[in-house]
Amino acid sequence: MSIFNKNAAEILILLFFIVTYLFSVLEKIGDWKNTVNYYTNHFKNTIFEKMISVLLVNILIFETATTFFLTFGLYSLVFKNETILAKVGLEISAITLLQFLVGQRIAKDYPGAMNITVYFILNIIGIYLLT
Repeated sequence: MSIFNKNAAEILILLFFIVTYLFSVLEKIGDWKNTVNYYTNHFKNTIFEKMISVLLVNILIFETATTFFLTFGLYSLVFKNETILAKVGLEISAITLLQFLVGQRIAKDYPGAMNITVYFILNIIGIYLLT
């Protein structure tokens, strides 16, 4: 017996990333000033120091698109057994995570970059399962 009829791993991976990105978007928007201050400090003395607001808007666009595709992809997977929207959502997520990785490497935050690897591995597993 299972809670899910099928695609349990795929559904759980999608739910994990929906929660992750949705909270990230809401935190950034809800506390924009402190978010900008945090990242300005995190990226001080890097090429990103003067571009934090623009970069955060870019990240918000990617995170919002990811959340949108993952949410509707989850619906399509559960109710229509279609995988395309979920797969596109995870592909956009992978691009978003690569952006995070580049930022962490430029900031020389190697533990932060290593943490992104865990998300990236799960993301790739999700893409593989949906293929």
